[in-house]
Amino acid sequence: MKKRFVIILPIATVFGLIAVGSVTEAQAFKVCKSKFALCTIAPCEPIPGNDKQVSCHCTVNTSYSAGQEPCQDVKETPEGQQIRSRYYPVKSYAICSNDRSWAWCLDKPCIISKNNPEAAACTCDAVRNLGDYVIVTSAYAPATCTTGVISSATVQQITQVTDYLKTKSKVLTPFPIKVLNDHK
Repeated sequence: MKKRFVIILPIATVFGLIAVGSVTEAQAFKVCKSKFALCTIAPCEPIPGNDKQVSCHCTVNTSYSAGQEPCQDVKETPEGQQIRSRYYPVKSYAICSNDRSWAWCLDKPCIISKNNPEAAACTCDAVRNLGDYVIVTSAYAPATCTTGVISSATVQQITQVTDYLKTKSKVLTPFPIKVLNDHK
């Protein structure tokens, strides 16, 4: 009797997803303490002449965070001090099922504002049609899923990073997540 082995690869991995929705192999997350941009609820706006990316207004934090790229120190660039956008656990979100564009910011470069060291402008990928996605919020209203371009992730992605942190991280513990409009 021959033994058969089946290898199952995920179609979209948390934060390993290429913005255009191509298939990638799962990557382990890197959890570390560093200065990073938190874009979880960041509003974003178009970049003139660039329909593939948006500029998101994120906050600067120093704490533990997760990403797929290794943590890096603040990097001096001609544009200013550069940090990366990373994930920090969320407490609640709304699920959106429309084809609205949203911003993919994980591990993206961000420049700390010269006028406000607590703010950073991050260049994120503009994405859409990758399945149900989340908007991190503490209160749901119908406009939550239809207004503006917001930094986000798919439901599958946020579930995968949360599961990873539950089982692999001793220093970055996820919160119990409340889904505000669970429609399933």
